Amino acid sequence: MNGAKLGARLRERDLSAAPAALNLIENRTPAAREQVAALLAEVSPARLGGEAPAHVVGVTGPPGAGKSTLLSALARAWRDDGRTVAVLAVDPTSKRSGGALLGDRARIDADPADRGLFIRSTAAGERLGGLAPATRAAAQALAAAFDVVVIETVGVGQSETEVAEAADTTAVVVQPGSGDALQFLKAGIMEIPDVLVVTKADLGRVALRARRDLGAALRSLGEGDTAVVAVSSLPPATGIDELVAALDAHRAGLDVAAARTRARRLGALADFVAERGERGLRGLGGRRAAERALAEQDPALEQPALLALLEARAE
Repeated sequence: MNGAKLGARLRERDLSAAPAALNLIENRTPAAREQVAALLAEVSPARLGGEAPAHVVGVTGPPGAGKSTLLSALARAWRDDGRTVAVLAVDPTSKRSGGALLGDRARIDADPADRGLFIRSTAAGERLGGLAPATRAAAQALAAAFDVVVIETVGVGQSETEVAEAADTTAVVVQPGSGDALQFLKAGIMEIPDVLVVTKADLGRVALRARRDLGAALRSLGEGDTAVVAVSSLPPATGIDELVAALDAHRAGLDVAAARTRARRLGALADFVAERGERGLRGLGGRRAAERALAEQDPALEQPALLALLEARAE
């Protein structure tokens, strides 16, 4: 499979190249690495003349909070607005098959005939962080072709915060009456969300209380500018337009180039640690030394090139 040709098709916003591109990116064999690097080079800032145009949105939250139902409503709103949407749904791994435990279209409502909506499930594997090994690279590739790229993670917790590093805007989803606000404070992840989403607003007073409690918790942490939006995904859906506006507002105020450069560097470091472990990291002088080395590199370098640099330093 020719990675450069697939990358060129994505750069030309050929949405039909997405399935083959992700098949290549998810191929973790050594033989595929060169082709993946060629693909990503074709959608790099140097080839695009700047950062990829898509808005990369991370959606995370406790299991059962309603992320997939919310995404169904969000995808409809984006498509009604004429935006093309790609969803990378990171599912739990089946212990029996090693694949994604849940099917992509089994959880997210989608019209199979809609060519402007692409959904792909990937198995999280054994890697912590809430993301599958190839998720970051997949998001970078699809961002060249689609208007919105969504990364939906398995869940959220102290060790499952990589999505905030990979996305332009991170939405954390909670459900009312579940004690999620207190759990956020205990887990120490209240600094992650750019937008907090309270689902099941149709529950009325319980949802309003959750929204108020989360707002108070954010203000106590000095994060009072974070938007808190209450939504109901049940027909007729409510709050979805407000959520879309909150996501767009955050993206409009973002230094995209700086955020994407940081994402590529952190992605390379995460891949290095996944392959070499903490022992390999110690060989680089520790995490801070590795981050300093990455900070000295060209901001436009893609993740495979940065990973190769770290590997060369570790030899």
